[in-house]
Amino acid sequence: MPSPIPRPDDPSTVSPHSQAGAPTVLKIVVAGGFGAGKTTAVGAVSEITPLSTEEYLTEASADVDSLAGLASKRTTTVAFDFGRLSLPDAPMPLELFLFGTPGQDRFVDLWYDLSRGAVGAVVLVDTRRLESSFTPVSFFEDIGLPFVVAVNQFDGAHRYHPEQVRAALELPAAVPVVTCDAREPNHVAGVLLALVDHAVNCAATTNRAGHAPSTTLQDV
Repeated sequence: MPSPIPRPDDPSTVSPHSQAGAPTVLKIVVAGGFGAGKTTAVGAVSEITPLSTEEYLTEASADVDSLAGLASKRTTTVAFDFGRLSLPDAPMPLELFLFGTPGQDRFVDLWYDLSRGAVGAVVLVDTRRLESSFTPVSFFEDIGLPFVVAVNQFDGAHRYHPEQVRAALELPAAVPVVTCDAREPNHVAGVLLALVDHAVNCAATTNRAGHAPSTTLQDV
């Protein structure tokens, strides 16, 4: 199966246009099901101490937050995670603001707020609990925000080919599906740059088609 995406140096992986001066600031949402690795991914790549709103799981959530396959999980995000990654040496210097969402479906209203102003989203997938990925995938499809699917390769989990994951989630061919280890900074950075590249391509396609980009959720 393809190896996880390394942190790219190729200009084509970011943008065909290089800009001098101040970095381009982009907001990115890191989403996924409960326990998919969102907090881990933001923390792994952030150059600042990440803001985390994790709280301990309690008996009150036992009926709604299934821990099947997550026996060691003790905390969950209740608002959002925040991190920052600067890429000054990229062909187009970037400063990425990362917002990790809570994973449970009951927080969907908050996902709308976190998606405002975002250039795109990363949907982290845990193949051991694939059913938890359908809601975030549908959410970003519905609001029209470009996204990539990143299969988080947990220790001991079966390794599926990305195209098998695409078929299982019924993703269009245009949506990139990649693999990563959310604990590894270079893997996460590679996924983020894959998203930036995808978002640029989506914007270019929209412009060529003569349609104004949707600003329903993307205006700051």
